[in-house]
Amino acid sequence: MANFKPKPMLNRSELRQIKKSRTRVQGKKVLTDDVKKLKSLKVTPDLSPEEAINYYKEPIWIEYYIPKESRFALETKYLFIKLIDPIPREEKDFYLKEAMEKNELVNIHQILKGKKTPETELIRRAYQSSLGMFETIDDQLEQFLFTGDYNLLLPALYITETLMLFEPTLATLEILGDFCIYNLQWLIRKLNEGNVSFSLEDRNVLLLIKRRNEYWEREQLPEDEDFELFAALFFEQAYPHRGAEELEEQDFLV
Repeated sequence: MANFKPKPMLNRSELRQIKKSRTRVQGKKVLTDDVKKLKSLKVTPDLSPEEAINYYKEPIWIEYYIPKESRFALETKYLFIKLIDPIPREEKDFYLKEAMEKNELVNIHQILKGKKTPETELIRRAYQSSLGMFETIDDQLEQFLFTGDYNLLLPALYITETLMLFEPTLATLEILGDFCIYNLQWLIRKLNEGNVSFSLEDRNVLLLIKRRNEYWEREQLPEDEDFELFAALFFEQAYPHRGAEELEEQDFLV
């Protein structure tokens, strides 16, 4: 694992593309100063309440200049990212498959409380330093199931984001599969179900965008121009200097 290097969110050609145009989507320039285009974007897509549960909603702040009024206007619209669940591997990922079938969280704390097996011992060794975090997730989940208070799932969401920083582990590669991204999306759906406001870290929003785009490409689904523009605006706001080979003086506050 010492030689493990996480897969970059963007490849080098994509980084060069952003460096060249700051905001491009599939080679097309995004005109963030095109007021008519920006104002024509929907605040939210046409989703039923049932469909909306399966999306993560990220606010996008759009600023544009109104010449006739000699002022800048600021609007908040939303990037809706469809949640794409991982696909369990054949003959592996038993715990992930079971959780998906039951629509439950992959509860590492409960797994380790069960019967000792070579698999559970590998999981214990892999997460020795973070067992307390998994116990907290289990506690918050138990309180949620007892009280029905969806806000109790917020700590579990943010702890899961932290745990994702240390993935993959040997247990993930050998036994668990992409359980962390599954848990993250399970918690997002539950919080959506409870109408709880929350926000993910930028790196995880980018991960959800990448998973969505890979799914769209794999299934050969039609392009969604509004999504692509919102995603480009998110990237520009969250990572204004990513991919830049050289930072210029105006890139810094003096």
